Parts: sequence; C-alpha cells; structure tokens
Amino acid sequence: MEHFDLIVIGSGPAGEKGAAQAAYFGKRVAVIERAAQVGGAGINTGTVPSKTLRETALYFSGIRQRGLYGIDYSLKENLTVEDFMHRKQIVVENEWRIINNNLARHNIQVIKGEAYLKDAHTVTVRNGDETTELGAAIILIATGSSPLRPRDIPFDAKLIYDSDDILSMERIPKTMLVVGGGVIGTEYASVFTALGVQVTLLEPRGQILSFADHEISGRLIKQLEKLGLRFILDDRMTTIKSPGDRVQVTLEKRGACEFEIALIAAGRQSNVQNLGLENACVQTGNRGVIIVNDKYQTSVPNIYAAGDVIGFPALASTSMEQARVAMVHAFDLRYKERLSCTLPLAIYSIPEIASVGFTEEECLQKNMPYLVGRASFENSARGQIIGEVNGMIKLIFSPENKRLLGAHIIGEQASELIHIAAHVVSHNETIDAFIDAVYNYPTLSDSYKYAAYDGLGNLQKWMKQSASN
Repeated sequence: MEHFDLIVIGSGPAGEKGAAQAAYFGKRVAVIERAAQVGGAGINTGTVPSKTLRETALYFSGIRQRGLYGIDYSLKENLTVEDFMHRKQIVVENEWRIINNNLARHNIQVIKGEAYLKDAHTVTVRNGDETTELGAAIILIATGSSPLRPRDIPFDAKLIYDSDDILSMERIPKTMLVVGGGVIGTEYASVFTALGVQVTLLEPRGQILSFADHEISGRLIKQLEKLGLRFILDDRMTTIKSPGDRVQVTLEKRGACEFEIALIAAGRQSNVQNLGLENACVQTGNRGVIIVNDKYQTSVPNIYAAGDVIGFPALASTSMEQARVAMVHAFDLRYKERLSCTLPLAIYSIPEIASVGFTEEECLQKNMPYLVGRASFENSARGQIIGEVNGMIKLIFSPENKRLLGAHIIGEQASELIHIAAHVVSHNETIDAFIDAVYNYPTLSDSYKYAAYDGLGNLQKWMKQSASN
C-alpha cells in the first residue's frame, strides 16, 4: 500500500489549495478526483461557468451600453445556446490547464477514481474494475456540494433543471420559472432576463437574498424589474409537472401557471454519499454537512474537511482559505493559522451586489447604534462615462467612533470595489480612511470618499440632535 503525508479527496478550490499548501512545505501529497476533469463545481458546473455566462449575456444584450449616448438595443436575433456556451468552454478549459499545472508544479500525484474511507488512515480508490488502497497520516475531505433535488420534483434536464444541468440546455426558451430567490436563483434569473427570456422568480419568503442589506436588495429588485424580470414573493409552489413540452406549476396563492422551462434552485447538499465516513467515525449534520472545529478538524483528529462540504458560507474564496488553514494546523506549519474574520460576499446578478460586515438589519438586531453614508454612481464622472448611473456605495459606521461596521454596493464592479471596504473593516479603521485616501479620477472607487462625506454630514446631524436631547 502506497503511503502519503496527505491524501486530499476532491480537486475543487479547497482540495487544490489545501494540497498545494502542504506540498509547498515538502509534504508528499495525493489528490483523488472522481470526475473526468479537475476543478470541482467551482470550475465545471458552478462559479466559473455561470459567471462567464453572465459576461456573455452582458455582451450580447448590450445592457452595459444602454446608459450611453442614448444607445438602447435588444438581444441579437437567432442566437443559440452554443453562442453563449462557447466562451464558457474556453474559460473552463483554461482553468483546467492552470489547476493541472499547479498540481504538477508541486509534485502532487493526481489519482482518478471514487474515494472511500476504509478507516481513519486508509482510503480505497475505485476506478472501474480496479481498486487501490492508499495510506495517509492526514486526510482532507474537499468533496464540495451538489444541488439539492427534492424528491417530489420530476427533474429531467429537458424542461425541469437544477443549477448544474441548466448550463446544458439545448435551446434558449421564451419563458422560464426560477424557484428560489437565493444567490443561485437570483443570479440565473438576472442572466436569462438579460438574454431576452421572460423570467419569473418565485420566492416563498417576502424578499430575495434575505441575508443582504434590505435597501440594496430592494434596489436590485427595482433594477431587475426594469429589465423585465417578474417577481412572485410570499407564495410557494405546491405542484410541478411537465406533460408534453411545457412545465405546469400550481402556486399556493396564484394557482396554475405555465412556462417553457423551470430552474429549481432549492439549495445545495454536501457530497458525502458513498464516502464511507461512518467507517472513520466522521460526524455529519443536516444535509450531510461535515462538522468541523475552527481549524477545520473533524471529529477524527487526523481528518480535516474544507469548502462546501462543511456548509456555510460555501464560497470558492473562503473554501481555498479554509483548506490552507486546515493544512497549516495539520502539519504544524506556523504559517496561515486562521481564516480572516472579514469575509466579503459578492452576488453576480445583473447588476452585481457585494457586501462586507454588518447590514442595517443586523445592527438593529444587535442594538448597535449606527449611521449611514451613501454615494450614487450617478454623481460619479466614471459612472457617467460608462453609463453606470443606478449603482451606489453604502457605508454603515458607528456614530461613537466612526469605525466602519459594514459596506454594501450595487452596480458595476461591485465585486471588485468591496475589497477596499473589506480592508478598512478588517483593520478596525474609521470612515476617515476613505477621506484620507487618494483615488484615481475618474473612478467608481472615488465614490467611497463621497459616501464617507455624506456619513460625516449625517454624524453632525446626529450629534446636534443628541445634544438637544
């Protein structure tokens, strides 16, 4: 039996980076991957493909040009699914090359097959009729997650899709139902709306993206409605079927509806099936989530887990860092010993939204005094130049010491801009950091300064009111 210092199960963002972290410090590492290609859901079915499709939709629809010089045109005619997927495949294949090169550069052995834990130190790998046993001092489980598929929904990948197989649809429909107003549902609903599809987004709760700052999610709804997206909130689906070539849905309040296709975005579940966790006594929770401590150690000391398989926040960005922290702890490397407490979040809808730190609603729940400063991209020269006039930056800060508590952005490049605020939050700095900074002109980043000035104006009003009371 071949022995390794580390065996990693899964080659997604967590698996790749965890393996590379250990190998960088001289450990002998093997990565087991059951899929035909490396990269996991992040590269093959989720993050990269969906975001590439988003950029393709923006290009073909001309949405970015609609605010410029009166230009306003609809989607080009006669486009096929292949037109939109071609660029996605180029990007994915390039990512495969980058990951394989990284693994090879670190002398990491990639083993194809299905992994199964025989015990806490032994992994059985099945590849067709061949079975191999491998031994390891440390095991990292990074098997990711997959779409949750409720049993009462007849998924067929022709009319009723989950968030993985939606990218393999054979044609672009005229009408579409998206069930679920979370991140995945909102992103796909906005992308297909941009492609000219009449999309209806159904969310049983009263609002989409319930974790987001409500002012920002409210602005997102208004902008998506302008693009033509229809929202049904506070209602739920009771039945769904696909007789013939249509999807028939019954809603609790609105009754019968009909669409060409439906996307069910009902959340995700950990990929732990047939992994043999019970043989090693690894504990799991709801939806198969592997339970870990703050060092990503499972109930078995030499077995670690990172990424989507351990649940929230289930982001590629955090998955990579979780795996690095796990391997530093496993091999006592004294390097990256903790995950940052400041985790930026981006939702790649059209338009983008991004956030870091506390929302207004969280401040109210925690009885934390706060004030707000806002700046609209409409008042930014760069916003006017690129036609981004609907976006904004919103800062939430303490009136007692001006410390930045949170930042929320909607609009072009929100996912990039949020990192500026993330650095301020992580260093416990005040909104004066934006005022003291010098930003290139014209840029959207410059809006941080004016949001901070707006916040200072609101602070003066608050101080006067407090003094009068």
